This record gives sequence, structure tokens and C-alpha cells, in this order.
Amino acid sequence: MPGWEMFDESEKRHVGEVMETGVMMRYGFDAKRMGRWKAREMEEAICRITGAKYALLLADGTAALTTALAALGVGAGDEVIMPPFTFVASFESIMAAGATPVIAEVDDTLCLSPESVREALTPRTRVVMPVHMCGAMANIDELKGICAEKKLFLVEDACQAFGATYRGRALGAIGDVGCYSFDFNKIVTCGEGGAIVTDSAVVYARADMYHDHGHDHKNSDRGLESHPFPGYNYRISELHAAVGCAQIAKTERFVSIHRANKRVFKDAIGAIPEVSFRKIPDPDGDSATFLTFFMPSEDIARSVAKSLKGAGVEGVFHWFDNNWHYVRNWEHFKARSFANPISSDILKGMKDYSKVKFKSDELLSRCISISMKMGWTQDEAKLSAERAAAAIKSALKG
Repeated sequence: MPGWEMFDESEKRHVGEVMETGVMMRYGFDAKRMGRWKAREMEEAICRITGAKYALLLADGTAALTTALAALGVGAGDEVIMPPFTFVASFESIMAAGATPVIAEVDDTLCLSPESVREALTPRTRVVMPVHMCGAMANIDELKGICAEKKLFLVEDACQAFGATYRGRALGAIGDVGCYSFDFNKIVTCGEGGAIVTDSAVVYARADMYHDHGHDHKNSDRGLESHPFPGYNYRISELHAAVGCAQIAKTERFVSIHRANKRVFKDAIGAIPEVSFRKIPDPDGDSATFLTFFMPSEDIARSVAKSLKGAGVEGVFHWFDNNWHYVRNWEHFKARSFANPISSDILKGMKDYSKVKFKSDELLSRCISISMKMGWTQDEAKLSAERAAAAIKSALKG
């Protein structure tokens, strides 16, 4: 899956252009940088690909989520509805913004359930934050409808879904704000990086200031810029953006490779009667970074995952037992074990999730994903798919 599988001379060229000037910071040093602005260059590419009016690069996806919430004015006293199947950055960013995370359920898309969102709504709800997990989309039309009806913000966490679309529109560019991650394991990587996209000039301006200590960026001398409000240092470096400039130019190629490999795997595994696949509302828009499927029971899923790994199939995930991506094993979150004291407002508003039984367990306990590798040749993809199918059949025989 990761973009680093396809590193070539283009990444070296872009990084070399930064090193030639010596300017690694995205702001200032105008005369010294020889007209080279890698962060700006990548932001322009993001806008072209997503169709969004504005894009802002940040240090990582977590910074993108935190900045998006702050730019919308979300904070103390507010609740943000999120799914239980996501990366831990979802609740981390909500709490960093000073808001309270409210965990709803997923449906058979493995993304936030609209029905569960309705059940989770309270007078304090400000944001619905679907996460387009494993490269494919939530039931975004229904979620957007709820937000329009209740006058809530829709923040799309598309950190795992850059390059994916829904009915021709880029995931992340459908809600009020969308967030992406370009970390080392993403389909497009900067090594470390993230971005937000929005069509709102106001939200963009607030995010632009917030991610750079409140600088309004209206003066060529940073020391003379105004600070309408405090912010943080969530800037990306020009070196990371340079890697991203090379990578993002390959987005269409990357998605095409993933889709071809996923077809090979799906054809091989789909012939097994006990296998059923995750629902994808728009299969044509899937970035295809993962093939995700369900087995009949939790025990069978565990046996299949073990068999796949034993057969040498790479990138196998039984998400139910994953420590980072499913609420079941977020022991630090459930125990409220934080490095520093957390706002009493957040703690008072949070459920005791150590005592919550999630309906999503039934789906996640049976769920397995296999990561698609971009570096495979056609023969290697076919061989790996055949190996995976054989491993599943072997596990089913007991």
C-alpha cells in the first residue's frame, strides 16, 4: 500500500531542490529559496486532485484533525461523534481541541453508522466525524443529510482514503472540512505529513493561522505579522513537502495499481462461500488499498488470520485484536490514563467506555483486511492471492 514502495528519482529531485537552497521551513527566507515553495506546490496539487478551493499542509494527520476542529470553533462544551473503528488520532484530536469524543457504531461499510449517529445526538453535538477507513467511504450522503438537518459540521477524516472518490467527488471534499494523512504508511506519503481541505475561505484562514502560532501571514516579515489568536506549531517542513510533491503526482497511477491488485485478490477469495465482503457505497471510487472481508464467526476469523500469516501473506489485519484501530483495546482511553490532567468538562461529559458494549464488536470480530502492495508484479499479486485463498480454505477445514 505505502507510497514509499514506489520511490524513484523524482523524490530525490524534489528534495535536492530544497537542499540546494537550504531553506527547509515553509515560511520566510524568500530571497534565499530561489522561488521554490514545496508546501505551496503540493497544496495546489491537492486542490487540483480533490476539487477543493483551499488546501493546507500540516505536520501530520492528527494535526490536520485538531486544526480542522479549531478552525470551526469547536472546543469546550462541544461533542464530536466519531466511530469506534478508526485510528486513535480521532479521539486524541477531539480532546486536543478541548471537545468531548462521543463514540457511536459502525455499519457494514465499517464506517460511522448514520442510524447510530442519530442515537448519539445531544444538544452539545457540534460535529459528526466519519472516518473513511481502509480506503473506502462511509454512507456519506446520509451523514451529510443529518448534519444539514441538525445544523452540525461534517468533518471527514479521509486520512486513509486520499485518492478515493464518491460519485465523482473526492472523499474529504464533501463535508465542511476534510483531513488527510501523508505519513509513511499512506498511499501518498511525505514521510510525515497531513492536510485539510475546505471550500470556506473563513475556515481556511483560521486553520492557516492556527497551525502556525496564530500568524496571519499578511506580511513578508514574520516578526511583523499580526496574531488574531494563539495557535500551535503544526507546520510541515519543506523537505517533507518535497517528498509529497513527487508522490502526489503519482496518485492516479497508485490508485490504478491498487485497484488492479485488489481485483486479483477479490476474484480469488470471493470464490470461497464462507467469505463475504465489506459494503462499499461506490465501488468505483474505492482507493483499493485494502481488501476487507468477513468470516462467519470470530473464532473462524482468528483461525483464518493465523493461517494467512503462516502462509506468508503480508499485511493481514484482524482488526478486533488491533491495539490502535479499534475501541476494544484502547485501554488507556477507557481507563482515562492521560499524561497530564484533562479538562473536567471533558471527563464529566465522557461516558465510561470501559463499561460500554459495542454492537460493532459483531462485525469487527469477524473482519479481516489484507493490504494491497504496490510493489507486486502481476505474477506476484496472483501468487499472493492464490496463497491467501489456499490459506483461508485450509483454516476452514480446521
